Amino acid sequence: MHQREHFNSRLAIVLALAGSAIGLGNIWRFPYVVGEYGGAAFIIVYIAFSLCISLPIMLSESIIGRHARKGVYCALRDLAPRRPWWKWAGLVAVLGAFIISSYYSVVGGWSVDYMMRALMKGFSPDAPDNVMGIFGRMSSSVWEPIAAHTIFLGLCAAIVMLGVKNGIERFNKFSIPLLFILIVGMLVFSVNLPGARGGVEYLLKPDFSKMTAKGLSCALGQSFFSMSLGIGAVLTYASYMKPDQGILSAGVWTTLFDAGFAIMAGFVVMPAVFSAGIAPGAGPSLVFESIPYIFAKMGAASPLLARVASVTFFLTILIAAVTSEISMLEVCVSQLVEQRQISRRKASILVFILAWGLGVLCSLSFGVLGHVRILGSGIFEFFDQLSSNYIMLLGALAFAIFVGWQMKKADVEAELTNGGSLRASSRLFKFLYPVIRYVIPPAIVLIFITNLL
Repeated sequence: MHQREHFNSRLAIVLALAGSAIGLGNIWRFPYVVGEYGGAAFIIVYIAFSLCISLPIMLSESIIGRHARKGVYCALRDLAPRRPWWKWAGLVAVLGAFIISSYYSVVGGWSVDYMMRALMKGFSPDAPDNVMGIFGRMSSSVWEPIAAHTIFLGLCAAIVMLGVKNGIERFNKFSIPLLFILIVGMLVFSVNLPGARGGVEYLLKPDFSKMTAKGLSCALGQSFFSMSLGIGAVLTYASYMKPDQGILSAGVWTTLFDAGFAIMAGFVVMPAVFSAGIAPGAGPSLVFESIPYIFAKMGAASPLLARVASVTFFLTILIAAVTSEISMLEVCVSQLVEQRQISRRKASILVFILAWGLGVLCSLSFGVLGHVRILGSGIFEFFDQLSSNYIMLLGALAFAIFVGWQMKKADVEAELTNGGSLRASSRLFKFLYPVIRYVIPPAIVLIFITNLL
């Protein structure tokens, strides 16, 4: 019989949840959607959604996970044995985690590629304009991004294979503090670049004219994507919590860490974007074009500073990518370990092989498979939209309804308040429970309908 592991301390679970939330969504995705939807206007809406909608959903996932002490599929199956449709909702969440881990690994591979470039030879100061073309040439080639994707995914699978304590917990204890040190250093560097003031002002001055219905939907989707909601990552990590570890405090700290890191990443990327004279809504390739351009220009005056700055930046991206990727892989691995009763080692290898295969297709969609369209979108874009705009929303809706209407109110309160021992959680429960039942579901349905229009 499989013996379930657990995190050793309150700090360990907070760092693990923060690691799941802090990732490429903060550095790769957040800056360019901020640029597309009005700068500070998007940030304000994003923070509001994170606190009012994403946090209660995160708490819902945590309540289910710790109460069941199992991964998402088995948790919903066992807690609602007479309603078999719930387990299928869990299976969809696992599918979402698998899809995201596959194409997310491709972007993680880009960070590996750029990290190696920064370490080996840096970005040439002789022709900084050519640096802007590196991403297009690299991402559209066949073997280079696939090799990087393989290295990145292999590293993440190896961490998951080591287990909850020896792999995930140990890595997050080291990586999350390092991430904040690195991002603060890069922020100081970026805001002092020539022409960076425009980027700072762009982030501080809201343009609500760009916050359309699509912008609102994107803000909520970004919050879900960044905090890994609706795919069982939070639920799975919470299933490894001890009974005396507070769900509410872990959720609040995670939300604050995630939002804070995302905003700091914005103040790293956007000043550099304005310094380089690049459009702030340039798309997913933004950080892989604007930042190297700055490093190339800097290299002419100070090669050593340029090398240190470029290595620091792409190390930050790489670590952030790994912390999130391992949480999504863990959803899939725990599913196989619990349902199929196979070893963690075998489950990790199997998930690696399957995610690698789908990731290869996503990688090739920037090159030789660029002509392949799925419902009008490229392979990578299709899976990104499918997971972030639909599967994550449906998963979050399912978790909120499950906690609000399927589970007993007494069980929900007991999990959130640790059996009534946490007074602050007991007071907040009276507010949170109606929000989970009556506010979250219609809000998600409204955003979902907006995505379909």
